[in-house]
Amino acid sequence: MKNQKTFNSVPLSPSIDKVGVEERVSRFQKRSIKNTSKKEGLRLVLNMIDLTTLEGKDTPGKVRQMCYKAVHLHDSFPGLPTVAAVCVYPSMVGLAKSLLNDSSVKVASVSTAFPSGQAPLDVKIADTKFAVEQGADEIDMVISRGKFLSGEHAFVYDEIAKIKEVCGKARLKVILETGELATLDNVRKASDIAIYAGADFIKTSTGKIQPAATMQVTYTMLMAIRDYYDATGIMIGMKPAGGISNSKLALHNLVMVKELLGEDWLTNEWFRFGASSLANDVLMQILKTETGKYQSSDYFTID
Repeated sequence: MKNQKTFNSVPLSPSIDKVGVEERVSRFQKRSIKNTSKKEGLRLVLNMIDLTTLEGKDTPGKVRQMCYKAVHLHDSFPGLPTVAAVCVYPSMVGLAKSLLNDSSVKVASVSTAFPSGQAPLDVKIADTKFAVEQGADEIDMVISRGKFLSGEHAFVYDEIAKIKEVCGKARLKVILETGELATLDNVRKASDIAIYAGADFIKTSTGKIQPAATMQVTYTMLMAIRDYYDATGIMIGMKPAGGISNSKLALHNLVMVKELLGEDWLTNEWFRFGASSLANDVLMQILKTETGKYQSSDYFTID
């Protein structure tokens, strides 16, 4: 079963060879992509993006604008896919859901005292329950990094498992905040804990801390997913978030996913990008492949 009962079910995480990871990632970054594959890849990237607004100054008007953009990325260019989801605070879930109810775009909500995770468990559970009751299709929770770095790994496991219980049908993405974990060994350990505790997706970052979704970190997390799949036959999703602002880097990520996990993961059911600004660049590149001309990036404002 995917959601095991106790922390003791989590296997010992392998030690990460940082130099080896750097070498493998370098090979992915040097791959050339044919024009036909690039066209398909750009559309795939667009359909994997989670548009996000997670600021203290968020207003209903800003959420309405983002939801409109989610399904109308470029009305003068028909046939483009929509993005995968929009991600908002729990207080905005109901509004986003009402605006996107007739579309294929999912509504994700952060929870568990995002982005810090510094709150009692009952507050985190209430936060998650509220978002689910408001109609969230997906929950993006943050792990307690302070507890993890203090060696309280069982605490982190139990907290994820309890949040998973209140998600109901909503899929759970577990944010590791890899920029605070310091080492690839920690990233691998946190990935294993999240997966065995019940994560449907593992996610690099909140987007508030740098470094965020480096390819080295994503590679390490993808290997945790592959090892779990090899052991159980159960697929886990992956979401690099933060720092992926151009199409070239996004396509390199897809090449890496295809080679490490296979084509089954090349869908927004199992892979996402948490990068609103990426949508602008992808749209520019798609129109360049179709028209031979670049539009100004300002032409595709997402906010």
